Amino acid sequence: MTAMPKISVVVPSFNQAKYLEMTLRSILDQNYPDLELIVIDGGSKDESPEIIRKYEQYMKFWCSEPDGGQTQGIIKGFAQATGEVLCFLNSDDLFEPGVLREVGEYFSQHPDADAVYGDALWIDAEGKALRRQKEIPFNRFIFLYTYDYIPGMSMFWSRSIYNRAGGLNPAFQLAFDEDLWIRFSDAHGKISHVARQWSRMRFYPEQKNRSLRAQSNQEDMLIRSRYWKNQKKPKTYELRRKIALSLRILWRLLSGCYSWSYRRYLEKP
Repeated sequence: MTAMPKISVVVPSFNQAKYLEMTLRSILDQNYPDLELIVIDGGSKDESPEIIRKYEQYMKFWCSEPDGGQTQGIIKGFAQATGEVLCFLNSDDLFEPGVLREVGEYFSQHPDADAVYGDALWIDAEGKALRRQKEIPFNRFIFLYTYDYIPGMSMFWSRSIYNRAGGLNPAFQLAFDEDLWIRFSDAHGKISHVARQWSRMRFYPEQKNRSLRAQSNQEDMLIRSRYWKNQKKPKTYELRRKIALSLRILWRLLSGCYSWSYRRYLEKP
């Protein structure tokens, strides 16, 4: 049997003591045989440093100091990482039990894979289930003309594709993961999807992508404009977007991605 790869998990955090210990436990309780845990705290003023110290014996590296924001913190974390497989987990989100072993086995069995993502469960501030985010495989056209539908906390990638793509871009504070995924594609990375629930992602008013939605949308359009001639929106953009949205909805319907058992849908289809 092929050896399991070392997985480096970077946890960026700032004043998230309410959730941080649950997040760390969701990683450590996996008992993955070759885990490298790195925690980058942005100089929290709450109980976060004390929580981190409680688990520091299980960490490869941690620090608590101003870092310029989430993207810069994650970049700092990856600079410390030595794993063959990389990922990050926000300090208010959770891994599902057993996900690291599933990911390790996937990369062991698919040595040509550059990145793989699973599905996610959206939860509220108290951890109550809101809905499952069941997803379709990566499609560059749909991705470019709709939005970032890859659940970031369920995404894992090889060190080689991260280096080929040039790593995270600190210019993006909210859409940094979307920017990284499309550059994986630019670098001819093979992005795969596994229809398994791999993470729980919190959805609540204080969440950055909700409270700073206008900035997030601005960054999103900046990323897309790189693929327009002279960075000018093409006349056919809205038509392409409608086609991409229709394809996405149809694909999700045929794949059984929609689950009507949850209370409501919170964002786009």
